[in-house]
Amino acid sequence: MSAVENKPLTKKDFESDQDVRWCPGCGDYAILSQVQKMMPVLGNTRENTVFVSGIGCSSRFPYYLNTYGFHTIHGRAPAFAIGIKAANPNLDVWIATGDGDALSIGGNHFIHLMRRNPNIKVLLFNNRIYGLTKGQYSPTSEHGKVTKSSPFGSIEEPFNPTSLALGANASFVARAVDRDTKHLSSVIEAAAKHKGTAFVEIYQNCIIFNDGAFTPYTEKETKLENCLYLEHGKPMVFGQNSDKGIKLDGTVPKVVSLTDGKNSLEDLIVHDQFSEDQTLANLITHLSDNKDFPVPVGVFRSISRPCYEDQLVEQMESAKALKGTGDLQKLFNQGDTWEVK
Repeated sequence: MSAVENKPLTKKDFESDQDVRWCPGCGDYAILSQVQKMMPVLGNTRENTVFVSGIGCSSRFPYYLNTYGFHTIHGRAPAFAIGIKAANPNLDVWIATGDGDALSIGGNHFIHLMRRNPNIKVLLFNNRIYGLTKGQYSPTSEHGKVTKSSPFGSIEEPFNPTSLALGANASFVARAVDRDTKHLSSVIEAAAKHKGTAFVEIYQNCIIFNDGAFTPYTEKETKLENCLYLEHGKPMVFGQNSDKGIKLDGTVPKVVSLTDGKNSLEDLIVHDQFSEDQTLANLITHLSDNKDFPVPVGVFRSISRPCYEDQLVEQMESAKALKGTGDLQKLFNQGDTWEVK
């Protein structure tokens, strides 16, 4: 092997020769850049990495990474990704998807991916709108959202992607924001190192059809007041001056002041992302449903569960040991056969 081939890979090595064709200012650029930066840090090789996508703005992702990639069918990226992983468990498989692609037509595939737990990483770009098809409301659009397909406001309640993933018993659930690139990078790294299906919801700005949807969580002046940065083993503190927290009033979460003399750090909920009990993770995912609470970002849950492809290989080896390797031609020719002319 030549010296050039032995050279450590860089972000540039994971950049493809394709022109990136997203709208100027789209949040997808920040996500792409962080993923390209993270690949060599993780020690990934291009020939062992596969990015799979469905349909949507996010689904251009495979074109822009110098790895293997599949641009597949609307909502069906999980089916392709599971097949790829089952065929070659040694591959590092990622899914890039959007809120419409994954949670509407792909909703059934999404929940079964979570419960099966193959070692696949899922990046869900949530801009709360259908961007590629020009601005219809999506499964994550807020109630009352006025769009081309809901001119009088959406009458549907939105999905909470992290809650949905957790309800399907996902082993890793997290959330990040496109413009907070340092935090986004750390969450992607944690997902990549997780053994099992790692789901990351990313708040991503659609500058054309839903600009500013996440402004409270991205601007320097407001994000610390509106984001709860989760850290394992740490109390849930937020605020510009770390002067607020989340405590339980019985079983109900409550925002409290840490400067009024009535509450201290010891009274607050302590985050435990490794707990097998889903109670705390469930509570955290639903904080973002209430405007009185900050939006949690970081890793909600990270537990160990058997991986789908490992169990599949084990089952196949066990079947071979019990029944032999089999003969495909014999299988085709056994029993009744018909000849059609």
